[in-house]
Amino acid sequence: MKHQPTIAAADGGLARNASAGTNRDEVTTGDLYRAAWAASLGSALEYYDFALYNLASALIFGPLFFPSADPAIGLIASFGAYFLGFAIRPVGGIVFGTLGDRYGRKFVLMATILLMGVASTLIGVLPTYASAGIWAPILLVGCRLLQGLGAGAEQAGAAVLMAEYAPAKRRGYFAALPFMGVLLGTVMAAAIYFALVRVEDISQSWLWRVPFLLSVLIIAVAIWIRLKLKESPSFAKLEARHQINDSPLKHLIKHSKPTLLKVIGMRMAENGGSSIYQSLAISYMATATGLKGPIGPIALLLAGVSGAVIIPLTGKLSDRFGRVPVYRAFALYQLLLAYPTWWVLSQGNAAASIAMLCVALAGVWGMFATQGALLPELFGAQHRYAGVAVGREVSAVIAGGVAPLIGASIIAWATAHWGGSEGRVLAWIPLASYVAILSLIGVVTTYYTPETRGRDLDDLRDAADAV
Repeated sequence: MKHQPTIAAADGGLARNASAGTNRDEVTTGDLYRAAWAASLGSALEYYDFALYNLASALIFGPLFFPSADPAIGLIASFGAYFLGFAIRPVGGIVFGTLGDRYGRKFVLMATILLMGVASTLIGVLPTYASAGIWAPILLVGCRLLQGLGAGAEQAGAAVLMAEYAPAKRRGYFAALPFMGVLLGTVMAAAIYFALVRVEDISQSWLWRVPFLLSVLIIAVAIWIRLKLKESPSFAKLEARHQINDSPLKHLIKHSKPTLLKVIGMRMAENGGSSIYQSLAISYMATATGLKGPIGPIALLLAGVSGAVIIPLTGKLSDRFGRVPVYRAFALYQLLLAYPTWWVLSQGNAAASIAMLCVALAGVWGMFATQGALLPELFGAQHRYAGVAVGREVSAVIAGGVAPLIGASIIAWATAHWGGSEGRVLAWIPLASYVAILSLIGVVTTYYTPETRGRDLDDLRDAADAV
């Protein structure tokens, strides 16, 4: 067995656990890329589900599970169920984030992938309202809640795992790689829906179930890779030094409230913009301008492809110029494009709308990628998983989860008060203002956020306390 060095006297002089694999030198290139794949596939499943549910909520869940004489009411009910999946995510973040800081990143990442995958697969076998009545939406909401519980810690765990595995000088790049899984999941969902909507009206056949049933394939591959994964070096060091905190959530609340607020503020721009452009904008194009069929899936498909270039490049930029300046630049980009984007969407031109959604989502991808290293670097080692999970998921409720619901209500209000179909089109003005406000919150928050590039992730203090 390879000789295991001991921890320096400053660390208490404790002998390192021979089986923990805690030395940075023991993290081979193979380990690093295995961690990247393990994190990416979990992100792929989460955002495959995310994009799938977005598209289904905008295009088919209304008539299948929430039938109503008024399509706008059905849309609001559909997005209401969507919101409930977000509302439960902080609970998942608290539960699994705490477990991740107590029992390890690998353990939790196995649990969350199973929970999300099983819930998504079950949606594919649910009865509809026509056959089960009120039980159909109840069961759909139940599956959505299970999805939300698992998702509440999956992306946080992927970010923490990869940041703790990566070499400090290239942490921005490697920590951004799991977010390629976000694109993979989005592209897969969009491509499948694009193929299905060209065949027939999938809400009138069993074909709408196929994308959800395919979740089981991603689960199988992700579990197989994660079983071979080593624990993250930072957590292994905490174990070896007997520094595991028995109450990471209590420790987090006591020491990290300002840091949590910073995470929530920055995520208002990214998560809010992501939900609005990937879900609400598609339903707006379908209901207000008549751009139905494959337009929405095509837009998400092409946006995902563009993100495959933007995300790793942004990670490298954050390694060179710092996390905060890069994040701020993309938040400003989204702010400046809010009104032009929604004006273009209101014109009802298919090609222009698709192109503009791709351009608008570039801001989301850039902020997304920068978060990979930035959020884990903000928190101390003892409560890092809980900190990232809680911060991400509280913001996911108040920014991402509620955004489509608010947006659908805005469209319904504009339709009623501004004159039918014309008013529905004019809803682009308050919708653009909504995006601008969320983006501005993100921009302002960056001016209160410390730079974290190159930070020692074994440090028990938050970044703000270490400055």
